[in-house]
Amino acid sequence: MLYIILVPLKKYFIFFNVFRYITVRTALGGITALLITMVLGPWLIKYLRKHQFGESIREEGPKTHITKKGTPAMGGILIIGATAVSTLLWGDLSNLYLWLAMATMVLFGALGLLDDYLQIRKNKPKGLIAKYKIIFQILFAAGIALVLFTMGLQGDFNLHLTVPFFKKWTPYLGLFYIPWIMFIMVSSSNAVNLADGLDGLAIGLTLISASSFTALSYIAGHALWSQYLNILPVTPASELTILLGSLSGACLGFLWYNCHPAEIFMGDVGSLSLGATIGVVAIMIKQEFLLFMVAGVFVMEALSVVIQVGYFKMTGGKRVFKMTPLHHHFELIGWSEQKIVVRFWIAGIIFALFSLTTLKLR
Repeated sequence: MLYIILVPLKKYFIFFNVFRYITVRTALGGITALLITMVLGPWLIKYLRKHQFGESIREEGPKTHITKKGTPAMGGILIIGATAVSTLLWGDLSNLYLWLAMATMVLFGALGLLDDYLQIRKNKPKGLIAKYKIIFQILFAAGIALVLFTMGLQGDFNLHLTVPFFKKWTPYLGLFYIPWIMFIMVSSSNAVNLADGLDGLAIGLTLISASSFTALSYIAGHALWSQYLNILPVTPASELTILLGSLSGACLGFLWYNCHPAEIFMGDVGSLSLGATIGVVAIMIKQEFLLFMVAGVFVMEALSVVIQVGYFKMTGGKRVFKMTPLHHHFELIGWSEQKIVVRFWIAGIIFALFSLTTLKLR
């Protein structure tokens, strides 16, 4: 919105020309989102506590989490709101990629909000039945996938895959791109959701992923940088940099209140939304495979659950881990919550740095 208003003013005062640049608007988006979360955070915590929107703790979880019961949840509303407002203020609203990413964020956020509401207000410890949750995720992802596939047929989206370490091998998926997009979005949404179990863990890892994809989306949308690094240029994706910069700022602000001991949890409204948003951005900038590297810790968390369930069924009750997702295993072997979170953040940074190195190793 401000982009549309301020840029034309350059003909009267050259200073306003700076708002034309992606880097400036990304920085402003991040600062705006950070300020919104920092300022509104205490009000939201007070509101949620007053209306008793507190976290319920699963009985089968670690006993040390009992003290977290009643902590205000549904804080993801603040992250989504801050990111959306900042993006609307500083983004080019004529960009379809931007609207698709925000639509993903809102749709999956609404699903998470319903899940949190049922869990907290309707006294359903598991919230929305898992089967229905997956069905809605698939439907939302299918809708976004159909839009992208249609754009691909019209030449506005590339239906080829780009594979790390390979310069020229870009397989064409065509119609099969639809299930691929659905898989990426649903799996990334659930991976972040599974990692949201310790104070600051999921939001810190999301901040790392969002920051990495801020750089990746800028490179993909920049003709010279994409040519230099020999990656597929996606010019419209440059505006996604503003959304990701805003998301990074919102995550940083939320972490202020979510670090141990957490004053607020983001809940499913945050985790389902953030995972799907990063997933769809990875698709639009043609870096789906890098998503598995950037979000390496999220992948490990999700795989730990898959391995545990599969092994449990195959062996008739035996376990690989003491408890899943993976962070619970380390809790039960004696690691403190703060140590797990910081070490997982370090692993997340290492994964992110490694993924960025692959841009030149082709």
